[in-house]
Amino acid sequence: MNSTDPSLSLAGRRAVVTGSTSGIGAVTARLLAARGASVVVTGRDGGRGESVAADVRRDGGVAAFVPGDLAGPPDQLRDLARTWAEALGGPVDLLVHNAALCPPVDTFSLTDDDLEATLAVNVRAPHVLTAALAPAMIDAGGGAIVVIGSWMASVGHAFVGLYSATKAAEEQLARSWAAELGPRGVRVNTVAPGATRTPVNADADEVVARMTAGTPAGRPGTPDEVAAVVAWVVSDQARYVHGATIAVDGGITATRSA
Repeated sequence: MNSTDPSLSLAGRRAVVTGSTSGIGAVTARLLAARGASVVVTGRDGGRGESVAADVRRDGGVAAFVPGDLAGPPDQLRDLARTWAEALGGPVDLLVHNAALCPPVDTFSLTDDDLEATLAVNVRAPHVLTAALAPAMIDAGGGAIVVIGSWMASVGHAFVGLYSATKAAEEQLARSWAAELGPRGVRVNTVAPGATRTPVNADADEVVARMTAGTPAGRPGTPDEVAAVVAWVVSDQARYVHGATIAVDGGITATRSA
C-alpha cells in the first residue's frame, strides 16, 4: 500500500487501538499514526504502552498512552472511553477492538477466574465500548470500527475453545453493528488473523510453524500484515466495505481440513 495515496490518509482522524502495548495492537497503532491519525495506545502494561506512544512521537506522529483494564465493570469502561476522547481532544473516529485474553487450556482446565475475565475482555468490553463511542461517531458524520477476530472462530480446536467462542461472538457482533450503524455512517468490519508470530507466542515458534506449514502461504503471519489490512479497511479506499470478515490468515481457514 502506498501511504502517499490520499485515499489511504487518516489525517485528522482520532483512533483508539485496544491492547496496543505489544503485538498486532502496537503495530496497528504505529501504522495508523504513520497514516496521519492521532492515536491512543491503551492497555495494562504502562512501560510498554509508554514505549509504543514514544515510538510514534519519535517518528513524527501523535500518540498518547492511556492505561486501562478491559476486565473492569461497565461503568469503568465508559469512564475509560471518555478518557480516550479527552486524550485525543475530541470524539473517537476509529476504534480497533484488538485486546483479547486467550487462556491456553482445554475445557476441563479452564478456571472460573479465566472464564469470567475472558468473557469480560473479549465480549463485554467491545460491546460496552462500542455503545459508548459510536453515538459520537454518528453525530460527527461517520467513523469506522474494526474487530480483530481470529481464524479459530470458524474451526474446531481441541484447546482454547472459550477463546474461539468469544471471537465468533465478537465477529457476530461486528456483523450486527454493521447492520445497525452502517446506515448512520459508521462502518464495522472484522479483520481475522491466522496463526501470527507475536511476543505472546514467541516461546511456541515451532508449534506455530508446524500449524502453518501446510497452508497456501506456508508460514505464520506477521503483525505488520494484519495491521496493513486494518489501516486499509478504516481508510476511504474501503468506504463500501461493511460487515465483512477479512481473513488475513495465509489461507488456513479456506484450506484447513483437520
